[in-house]
Amino acid sequence: MNGMKWLRLPGARPTPPAAVHPGDVLAEAEALHVRLGTREVLSGVDVMARAGEVLALVGPNGAGKSTLLSALAADLPTAAGLVRVHGRPAADWSAHELALRRAVLPQSATLSFPFAVEEVVRMGRAPWAGTALEDEDDPAVATAMAATETLDFAARPFSALSGGERARVALARVLAQRTSLLLLDEPTAALDLRHQELVLRICRERALAGDAVVVVLHDLGLAAAYAHRVVILSAGRAVADGPPAEIFTDRLLSDVYRQPVEVFPHPRSGEVLITPRRGS
Repeated sequence: MNGMKWLRLPGARPTPPAAVHPGDVLAEAEALHVRLGTREVLSGVDVMARAGEVLALVGPNGAGKSTLLSALAADLPTAAGLVRVHGRPAADWSAHELALRRAVLPQSATLSFPFAVEEVVRMGRAPWAGTALEDEDDPAVATAMAATETLDFAARPFSALSGGERARVALARVLAQRTSLLLLDEPTAALDLRHQELVLRICRERALAGDAVVVVLHDLGLAAAYAHRVVILSAGRAVADGPPAEIFTDRLLSDVYRQPVEVFPHPRSGEVLITPRRGS
């Protein structure tokens, strides 16, 4: 797949990423406090994302999930506490060095110019311009588009796509960046059932390949099915951290969401199922 080459980002030559091993902590928040305006959105949160696992951040609206993801990406200033990326304080990395180590999928993707889909995906390769891995641009883009099922509309303008198609193209851009830390904010929000499952399978595949994947989810069923570990946030605090089969309980989820829920095993597979407890 041929396409444009991207200019090298300004600044000194960045430090290339070191090899990552299973279990390495690639993103970490320690006693993290974040303020947005006068409101403290995160209050003393501790969390770690390890290579080889999918970590889901769940919780009700306003719990601080997206804020925590942005803080782990080093995209938000912290009021107190520490964020580390690849073992170093986030502030010690340049923007270019961070782009070689973590890729971020925001909640919504907007572009002001009529870029074709393939060009948008190729933007994920910008950090590698001028490096030894620049030659991987074409296969990285092709592989990412095949995985997200976006090859069929590679030449269409991004602005002409549906919301779900845009979401998949945005994910393809993140995958094409080929970093070992993926930070995904509600990647399934605009997707139909088939593509929700596709995106979470991709997350598991990336973890199996050795990446750390942090994903904000509203669907507790998807978190239970695909996450190795879940952090439940409530009112800016982490109230539980562990495998979903252990921490997804009737009482905790009912308290956090202020909605009675029932947690039970699937009768055939034994997987955790969560459903609202509705009136008789």
